[in-house]
Amino acid sequence: MTRRPATPLPPPKERRHLRETTALTQAQLAERVGVAPGTVRAWESGRTTPRGRKREAYAKLLKTLAEEAAAGRAARDPASGPRNAAGANRTGPEPEAHPQPAPHPQPAPHPEPDPRPEPEARPEPDPRPEPEGHPQTLPEPASEPLPEPRPAPVALTPAQAFDALYEFGAPALVRQTYLLTGRREQARESVERAFQTAWEHWPEVARDRDPVGWVRAAAYEYALSPWQRLRPRHRRPEPPPADPGDRTLLNALLRLPPRHRRTLVLYDGVGLDLPETAAETEASTPAAAHRLLHAREAVADRLPALADPQVLHRRLAELASNERLGAARPPSVRRGGERRARFRTRAAIAFTVALIGTTALTLRTAPTHYEPPVSPGQAVRGVPPRVAQGSLSDEEQELRRKLRDQWQGGPERLRPGLE
Repeated sequence: MTRRPATPLPPPKERRHLRETTALTQAQLAERVGVAPGTVRAWESGRTTPRGRKREAYAKLLKTLAEEAAAGRAARDPASGPRNAAGANRTGPEPEAHPQPAPHPQPAPHPEPDPRPEPEARPEPDPRPEPEGHPQTLPEPASEPLPEPRPAPVALTPAQAFDALYEFGAPALVRQTYLLTGRREQARESVERAFQTAWEHWPEVARDRDPVGWVRAAAYEYALSPWQRLRPRHRRPEPPPADPGDRTLLNALLRLPPRHRRTLVLYDGVGLDLPETAAETEASTPAAAHRLLHAREAVADRLPALADPQVLHRRLAELASNERLGAARPPSVRRGGERRARFRTRAAIAFTVALIGTTALTLRTAPTHYEPPVSPGQAVRGVPPRVAQGSLSDEEQELRRKLRDQWQGGPERLRPGLE
């Protein structure tokens, strides 16, 4: 039985553009497909991909939206009307880049028309009174000054863009990482290492739809690494929070398994929805939901007042905000990442040179052919010594002489004969 190929889908950016072009919200699109709004958000961000019947329904709906957008563009395209000598459409709208003031309405026929052409930009009102029987032309209000064009956005250098991202996301990420580890210095170091990794992969991070999420995932992975237990700093306990309630809540969080703790912080602390939490923790949506439920139950067992998710979200925010957690300056973080990159590069070059030198020395000193080793002689006991050949007896000498005298070649020597 052949498997039907999956329905092709446009890229995530085009999906979001089609939805915004047809003035649909994520909730409306999710209702038409039959999924949750968070699922549509995950599809448009590229974190997850629809499958099965949902993929077919989503693809059909996107195709319909594309057709509606094309029909709307065709309807908004003005029909070709009479054009002036310059070739401009008289019925088309004026360009918005250089707005012109509205022209002064033409007055009724004047008994003494002025042969000079009236300026179009700012017409002066005629001070002469209009004759009776003609409509009075209202004076044109003073035209407002044209707004000054806004300067074009200045393109940022990679270092400036990185500094802006660090100043925007580093303080919040340090507080979130503190909820995962319970250690202030480890939280700060984890965030700095994550930003240093982002600076090393800056072209990839700059094109990501959620660069803060990219750094957050790297910081969480480094903070929850099991190798942190082997560091001497991890063996020395840090002073707990001063408030007893914060101390109890932090202890309840640290008693959770790392995966459950990370899921709880992402969903109830950061505020991500369930599909985004599952995508960031590299788990399925049902698995992330089970982890979240178990984490909430464990926290509610120790602190019954936090059984309400809204109260838990507020308390997590308060716990992270009560601690004075600082972050280094962006230039120092960039320089630290560059020093680490140079150190790794030089170490790799030194190792390669050492490996090449060792290989060359081995090829120079290695023998070109195999010489089997000669084992030293050893005396073997229990074997009789070899006896040298002695003199022949008379009978043996007679037989030898007879054989030499009667030697015959060919087949005749095999014929028996009488002696």
